[in-house]
Formats: sequence, C-alpha cells, structure tokens
Amino acid sequence: MEVRAMAERLRAAEETVDRLRDELLRVGVVLPSLRVDLVTVTSEAPYPLVELGRCNLDTAVRLAAALEGARK
Repeated sequence: MEVRAMAERLRAAEETVDRLRDELLRVGVVLPSLRVDLVTVTSEAPYPLVELGRCNLDTAVRLAAALEGARK
C-alpha cells in the first residue's frame, strides 16, 4: 500500500476515533483504551478497525444507558 493512502486512512480513522470519544464524553462515558488499531491501518484490509478496549462495569452501565437513551 502506498504511503499517501496509508496516511489518509490513518487520518480518517483518527478523526473518527476523536469524534466517537467526544460524543461518548457528552454522555459521560470514557473508554480509556479507545484508539485506532494501527495494524489494520497498514494492512490491505479495506478499512481500519477501531479498538474500543476494555472498560469497568460502571463504564459499561453508562454506555448501555447512553445507547438506550439514543434509541428512544
């Protein structure tokens, strides 16, 4: 994969992760391990993956409540 395409994919993925982090913060959810999976940025796969990571039970409860609220 060419370097320019890889850089564009990484930039787009980082912007998406930043957006997700901001939106989660608005509903009181912090995922400390939220990041771009750099291995998938450099692979031939068509899209990079976002690593949501692990979280404690309180964070999982907040995330579930935020998703439930968004559904209503």
